[in-house]
Amino acid sequence: MPSPIRTLSLLGLLCGAVACTPKEMPTANDGAAFFAANCTACHGTTGRGDGPLAQDLSPKPADLTILTRANGGSFPRARALSYIYGDPEQGHLARVMPQFGGAMADDLVPIEVDGVMTPTPRVLAALLAYLESTQR
Repeated sequence: MPSPIRTLSLLGLLCGAVACTPKEMPTANDGAAFFAANCTACHGTTGRGDGPLAQDLSPKPADLTILTRANGGSFPRARALSYIYGDPEQGHLARVMPQFGGAMADDLVPIEVDGVMTPTPRVLAALLAYLESTQR
C-alpha cells in the first residue's frame, strides 16, 4: 500500500496535469443539470427508468435510484462510470444508451473509485455525485 505522502504527491501531480483543485470539484447539483439535459428522456425526471421514451426501448432503462441496493449497499462507482462513459468491452450496437466518452476526457478531476484516486471526466464525476444522492 502506498504511503499517504506518496499518494498525495501523485494526486498533486494529477491535479496539476489536469488543472483541477478541490474547490473546482463538481457537485451533485452539476450532475443534476447534466442528468436533466441528457438522461431524463429514458430514465425519467426521477431516474426510475420511466422517461417518455422508455416504453419504446428494449431493454428498459435501469432504475438508477436503486443501484446501491442492487450492489449490496455500496454505490457501484466503477461499474457506473464504465457504463456511462462507454464500456470498451461492449460494442456500440450492444448498447441502448449512448456513450458519453470522447471529448469528456479533456477535463478530468480525481475521484475515489474502489479506493483509488481515478482521473474522471468532470461531468461524469458530477453525474456520479448526483446519482449517489438519489439512492433510496
